[in-house]
Amino acid sequence: MKEPPLSYHIFPLGDSALTVDFGNRMDEAINRQVIARFHQLRHQQLPGLVEVVPAFSSLAVYYDPVFIRKWVKEGQTAFDYVSTLLLELLRTETGIQEEQSRLVRIPVCYDPSLAPDLEEMAQAKELSAEQLTTLHTGRIYRVYMLGFLPGFAYMGEVDEQLMTPRKQQPHPVRPGSVGIAGRQTGIYPFASPGGWNIIGRTPVQLFNRNRALPTLLQAGDRVQFYAIDKYEFAHY
Repeated sequence: MKEPPLSYHIFPLGDSALTVDFGNRMDEAINRQVIARFHQLRHQQLPGLVEVVPAFSSLAVYYDPVFIRKWVKEGQTAFDYVSTLLLELLRTETGIQEEQSRLVRIPVCYDPSLAPDLEEMAQAKELSAEQLTTLHTGRIYRVYMLGFLPGFAYMGEVDEQLMTPRKQQPHPVRPGSVGIAGRQTGIYPFASPGGWNIIGRTPVQLFNRNRALPTLLQAGDRVQFYAIDKYEFAHY
């Protein structure tokens, strides 16, 4: 199904990048457009383009101001030149008829020994640990963006009963920890301080620089969690 055009605005991000903002909110329709434009820009080979980074509802476009200097007219800045190119591009169709996304199933052990916040969160929600687990595994989540750590996927949206604010103070988090913050769920690829509420852990490696594609998940993917026990976790 063809997505309707979205409004946007472009503003500078330092002296060698800019942002195309489509709305500053978590919205699947917006994120589909962001991902489509991301792929379009990767294939357009615009002069001086260095990198394009998709987020929830925006694109960060990095460019080489020295390289494009020869195309910049008198009185123009590098930002003026690149934003003009982008405006022309954004008036065209992406050429992507339908979003191509993978469904990735990820095992999670929700045993309290691996889920330090599970029981407290369940009590606060007046749920049993099993009910909380069922709610978390009962949805297919969209990967909206990667960030924070290499391979960390911001996914949403969790069931309303599971929406929980971030912790006020970060705590040490183990690799593979599965957490919830607000309307989002995510997995920590590495040991890190973190403020998300940890309700389980996966034995799956989210990031491996020796793989052809180091990050297991990509923006636009769909993720479904399924429960495993401690034995399965230890022998995965």
